[in-house]
Amino acid sequence: MSLVIGSLQLGLIYSLIAMGIYISFKVLNIPDLTAEGSFTFGMAVMAVCVTGGHPLVGIFLSLLAGAAAGLVTALLHTKLRIPAILSGILTMTGLYTINLMVMGGSSNLTLLGVTTIYDMVGGGLPLSFTIAKILISLIVAVAMIAILVAFFKTNCGLCIRAIGDNEEMARSSSMSVDLYKTLGLMVSNALIGLCGGLIACDQGYADMTSGAGMLVIGLAAVIIGEAFIRRRTIFAGLMSCVLGSIIYRLILAVAVSTRIFPAYAMKLLSAIIVAIALAIPAYKYYKENYQLKKRNKHA
Repeated sequence: MSLVIGSLQLGLIYSLIAMGIYISFKVLNIPDLTAEGSFTFGMAVMAVCVTGGHPLVGIFLSLLAGAAAGLVTALLHTKLRIPAILSGILTMTGLYTINLMVMGGSSNLTLLGVTTIYDMVGGGLPLSFTIAKILISLIVAVAMIAILVAFFKTNCGLCIRAIGDNEEMARSSSMSVDLYKTLGLMVSNALIGLCGGLIACDQGYADMTSGAGMLVIGLAAVIIGEAFIRRRTIFAGLMSCVLGSIIYRLILAVAVSTRIFPAYAMKLLSAIIVAIALAIPAYKYYKENYQLKKRNKHA
């Protein structure tokens, strides 16, 4: 039971990074690699705010930190005409030094003995710490889905979706493509920064290496979720991020608890899960071709 509860709570938090990657990769159709840097940036900002006694402020500042990282990537891409992949790599590389500066030159900042957002809810309400973490994670995930669904129904959100569907058509319609790309990347990385901040509160420390592999984790959640929810509306896409994130965390938890894989093999396991999920369309393609050839042979 504890395995399911832990996977549920972590899955809800990590669904934020899945939503961010869904927006950049699926909605905006931009392969943004800023995620690992903006995740750690949000984590560092949250850690500093929490140790300073301002956990609520940390939530908003981690959002802003992620948005700032997305802004830098967007400017490199739209104004300097650097390819999106390289723009993300450049931002991620530069954020390593920025994150160290935010944490005062230390590669690790502990949150033990200080009040996080989870402690505030657990102390203010008659709830256990585990239930408080699930409640906060659920509230944040639901709030982000509601905000994003409303945002993508506005004129600005519809323009972002149009650019992702057909950028050339959007340009011919006199849309400000660079502006909407920038807004989309800022929203995407803001969610990733918030995810980093909540993970810092959950694990009790901020570490410079925590962002490694976050892009793979987010992609895995998106791909797994889309295998279960095939509708392509924004709401369905965001819900698939939540479902995929929870399933992904449950798979990892089961694999580690059964001792088939050692704890340090989680990155390899993540890569295998993503590879399998990405191979599903190819499997269906080969299966359909095989069935077609079989029918033609008997015809």
